[in-house]
Amino acid sequence: MNLPNKLTVLRMVLIVPFVIALLAGRGEGASRWIALALFIIASLTDMLDGQIARKYNLITDFGKFMDPLADKLLVCSALICLVDLRRLPTLICIIIIAREFVISGFRLVASDNGIVIAASMWGKVKTVSQMAMVILMIANIPQLSILTTAIMYIACALTLVSLVDYILKNRQVILAQK
Repeated sequence: MNLPNKLTVLRMVLIVPFVIALLAGRGEGASRWIALALFIIASLTDMLDGQIARKYNLITDFGKFMDPLADKLLVCSALICLVDLRRLPTLICIIIIAREFVISGFRLVASDNGIVIAASMWGKVKTVSQMAMVILMIANIPQLSILTTAIMYIACALTLVSLVDYILKNRQVILAQK
């Protein structure tokens, strides 16, 4: 259990107190700021674990599997909470979560065929935009409502662009199926 893997596990552990803090206060008051801090810390572990793993050659099978899973759990948990708090339209949540399922399934089929699908630049930009959207929606600052809405639509668009990018770049996975 090296440092990058510990950071991945920490990100998964932080999901529970994050959700509790966000929903306990219905996204308002001190619990909102606690939830925001927990989400930011968890998001930073995502950036750190990958950098450390690559820099010190600490890439493991556990990390390859659990890092993207931890990311998906964190973002999807936040999105579902934000729908519950009526800050995120349900359709946007469905688009983002559906994309995650499609890509996960796509990667599973590729893996069964001995193909590894690496994260793309579009996927990384998508993740950053989604995390920025979640941060702005948790903060719920009225003066930033136009920016928050713009980031939401940008995140949704990047989600769709990254889906199309993954499928086009890896269409041999689908074409190889009988």
